[in-house]
Amino acid sequence: MEGGAGGETDAMPEADALEFTPTWIVAGVCSLIVLISLAAERCLHYIGKTLKRKNQKALFEALLKVKEELMLLGFISLLLTVSQGVIQKTCIPPSWTNYMLPCKKMDAHTVTAEVIALGGRRLLSESGPRSEHCQNKGKVPLLSPEALHQLHIFIFVLAITHVIFSAVTMFLGGEKIRQWKRWEDEIEKNAGNGSKKLTHVQQFEFIRERFNGVGKESMILSWMHSFAKQFYASVTKSDYTTMRLGFIMTHCRGNPKFDFHRYMVRALEADFKKVVGIRWYLWIFVVIFMLLNVNGLHTYFWISFIPLILLLAVGTKLEHVIAQLAHEVAEKHSAIEGDLVVNPSDEHFWCARPRVILYLIHFILFQNAFEIALFFWMLTTYGFNSCIMDHVPLIVPRLVIGVVIQLLCSYSTLPLYAIVTQMGTFFKKEIFDEHVQQGLVGWAQKAKRRTESTKDGAGGGTHGPSSGLEMLRRAAAAIQGSRAPPR
Repeated sequence: MEGGAGGETDAMPEADALEFTPTWIVAGVCSLIVLISLAAERCLHYIGKTLKRKNQKALFEALLKVKEELMLLGFISLLLTVSQGVIQKTCIPPSWTNYMLPCKKMDAHTVTAEVIALGGRRLLSESGPRSEHCQNKGKVPLLSPEALHQLHIFIFVLAITHVIFSAVTMFLGGEKIRQWKRWEDEIEKNAGNGSKKLTHVQQFEFIRERFNGVGKESMILSWMHSFAKQFYASVTKSDYTTMRLGFIMTHCRGNPKFDFHRYMVRALEADFKKVVGIRWYLWIFVVIFMLLNVNGLHTYFWISFIPLILLLAVGTKLEHVIAQLAHEVAEKHSAIEGDLVVNPSDEHFWCARPRVILYLIHFILFQNAFEIALFFWMLTTYGFNSCIMDHVPLIVPRLVIGVVIQLLCSYSTLPLYAIVTQMGTFFKKEIFDEHVQQGLVGWAQKAKRRTESTKDGAGGGTHGPSSGLEMLRRAAAAIQGSRAPPR
């Protein structure tokens, strides 16, 4: 009996192999996985067709970016699976595993109790021929099968969470921006009815709300007011009207009925495809944060403040750009004839580049998604009372900060970014319709080839470009790059 029992015990590991698994189970599991994968692929395909039918090219490109991220996840998954054997056969001295631990190592009795409590799940990492390969050498595997599996799941959860959070932020922010459409309609309805009378600059609502006087004390007051303004009425009707007129008078002077709201939404949709992706430097941040997750440092608690501080700094800066526009007008004029016109300039932004704001928002959204994904991954994998979850007084603030970041970025910072970054020196390529963009690029390329052939035929002589060619070149620069010089 004992021998029979021992024979049955020895046969148990073999029963888990594919060759000893019933074919109906293999076929059933494969069918389920294939059906779920095909359903997800068809769903993405249907969404893409819907966006193309509605002429939402920017959102369609963002969807393609999501597909690229899913493909990257698939490659990471394949790489982890293929390299699993190599990783487990890579042996290191046991003393190396005593440094930079997320949790303190427990004694044998505690480990045994925890394994029993978890239903023996952790015993899987200690069994098998690969772990015996290192044990025979008096060493331990570089990474256990269970740790590799958990890392695999975390990377997947992080990427999916980032995509979902970015989409939610864009949706909520877009809803806030769509509320400004009524202001655009009112302005177009009243176009041509503006008064040409002379008005004192302090009588303009935009100046009264944004100008805080001249001097060092007023500058400090302006920054404090900008910080507080992002939490309530971040963009008012007078802000929208003034910045819209400033953009049109700078870039579209010949078209006073230019649909600024439509252009702003299209530019934001184009930026979404950059925000939804995970760039290489974001993965570097993930690796650094995981490296610093050492017991006693409470790393994940402290890094949760990084996106919050950055978000508040970005919101304050965007509000201060509006204040600077008002400050310039109030300093130069005591009275204005007609409407108030501000002067857009890149000098108002950090590094004279409005694009820096987008990179910061991208990092903020990713870092916040990282915090939330990490929390739920740890909760489902280790449980709420695990040492890796840290202390409860540190967990609650992390969740509260995550929610605050998501709401503040959606309803304040993103709408601010959408309108304030139009106050740079240059306009974006979305100012042109899609067919106009394609036509201008084609014309510019043909003109460039003709110019090169003319130079070659003239023996390398130089001729100044015509004004028409110069116009095409400028338009092509706006389309092929992210921005173009104003005309």
